[in-house]
Amino acid sequence: MSPIRGAEARASATRAARTSVYSNTLLTLGKLAAGMITGSVSVLSEALHSGLDLAAAMMAFLAVRKAREPADSDHAFGHGKIESLSGLAEAALILAAVGLILWSAGKRLILWESDVREPLLGAAVMAVSAGVNVFVSRMLFRVSRETESLALEADAWHLRTDVWTSLGVLVGMALIAIGSRAGYREVHHLDPFIAIAVALLIARAAVRIARRSFDQLIDRSLPPTEIARIERLLADHYPQFSGFHRLRTRQAGPERYVDLHLEVSGAQSVSDAHALCDHLEEELRDIVPGAQIMIHVEPTRGAGGGTDG
Repeated sequence: MSPIRGAEARASATRAARTSVYSNTLLTLGKLAAGMITGSVSVLSEALHSGLDLAAAMMAFLAVRKAREPADSDHAFGHGKIESLSGLAEAALILAAVGLILWSAGKRLILWESDVREPLLGAAVMAVSAGVNVFVSRMLFRVSRETESLALEADAWHLRTDVWTSLGVLVGMALIAIGSRAGYREVHHLDPFIAIAVALLIARAAVRIARRSFDQLIDRSLPPTEIARIERLLADHYPQFSGFHRLRTRQAGPERYVDLHLEVSGAQSVSDAHALCDHLEEELRDIVPGAQIMIHVEPTRGAGGGTDG
């Protein structure tokens, strides 16, 4: 599937982010009400989880709009890194939620106090949450691939994590309901353990999102597979130039950047060298769609050329 660009990408990403905001608003309110009724720390932790998903969705909504604004005099390379900053902020929010969940669950374990009321209500709300988030996360993953949006991908991972944690809480609520009817009150102590498991799953997603966001902020190179494709394409054109070196790549939000030094014969005319660069740029964009490419032409340094850094 080829990425979409420009106004179409911005519109698609904005619609996806807006849908996420609406769904997370409803789920947060529903889980919060269920948590207050049931008194379950695991249901309340899910309400907090969805609340942070809502904050993340709002940040993603703002980020995808701003990141796709055209370059201006103050931001000559565009605004792509806004998405990376958004992803890092979302990861920080998730880790803050983890701390709150662990504190609340730990307190109940220390005091050995847990009394869940109406567990079937909690299970029902978790089932609805999981179903909604399966649908919305799939949509976000699809649009993030089409638009190469890190902010939408981070939001999708939030919701995908929420699916699994909701299912975990659902199972816990069902077990508590069954145990209560059978007269086993001890089963209520499952609640804080489920909340801790939820927190650990959330933390894992936060670390993954933070790592990807940080890599873009420090200009990490494109994936090795993409660099290998670029090098193969250049190697296929060796009869037209002597070699290349200082191949550098990076990504900022949806934007990719490629620059390199191209060695050509000193006898080649400026017009011919320019035409060669135009041809290479066109083919490079076929394998790195939408890339901003800079090729510096220099006379051959010696026989053979190379790909040294």
